[in-house]
Amino acid sequence: MNGNTARSALVTGGSRGIGRATAIRLAANGHRVAVNYNTHPDEAKMVVEEIRAAGGTAVAVGGNIAEKTSAVSMIEAAEAEHGPIEILINNAGVISDSLLLRMKDEQFEHTMQTNMFGTYYCTHRVLPGMVRARWGRIINISSVVGMRGNIGQSNYSASKAAVFGFTQSIAKEVATRNITVNAVCPGYITTATSAAISDKQKQTVMTWIPQGRFGEPDEVAPMIVFLTTDEAQYITGDIIRVDGGMAI
Repeated sequence: MNGNTARSALVTGGSRGIGRATAIRLAANGHRVAVNYNTHPDEAKMVVEEIRAAGGTAVAVGGNIAEKTSAVSMIEAAEAEHGPIEILINNAGVISDSLLLRMKDEQFEHTMQTNMFGTYYCTHRVLPGMVRARWGRIINISSVVGMRGNIGQSNYSASKAAVFGFTQSIAKEVATRNITVNAVCPGYITTATSAAISDKQKQTVMTWIPQGRFGEPDEVAPMIVFLTTDEAQYITGDIIRVDGGMAI
């Protein structure tokens, strides 16, 4: 634990990719981890099994963060197992790409509802407990696309940019309560989402990344986990890129 107290943690979208890597690292640091899933229950259970096999404590909790009642019920289930949430990783998100000229209202609304409103629902639910305990860590997973925009991703970029303002505002509101709120902005990471990109698109993306490669979930998770530690207690309201230099 490196001197850090064991806490109750929730990772939304924890069944795959960055969420999975983060959940495993949090558990390795001694935290009790709730692995949230919406559409991949079997993969979430595999993450839990891997954590438990390594001697950690974890539980899988289903719930759609885009729906308030579902998000709240999911958090209640996590707290019933591990106690009030002290570390919240708002990682779950969706992508529904289209040029704006062709975009359907449903695509824009669903992306905003999940990526921004879902972050709000989860944060709004756990924050009072953190305030009462006078301790908390909230890390919102945004995206470098929220900084620089991208063709065909006006909805996704808007949702992730909104997370910046949300992060910084909440950080100011709770700074005196020993609660930190930060955003981590991954670039292109090797996940199920990036696997769907065509070879031609990948070649184009590579020209944007000075390091010339996609990142790995295990290269993003350490930054997220560091922000939950006592060593990071003087970092709040920050927006930290993990993107191979893409946003330079």
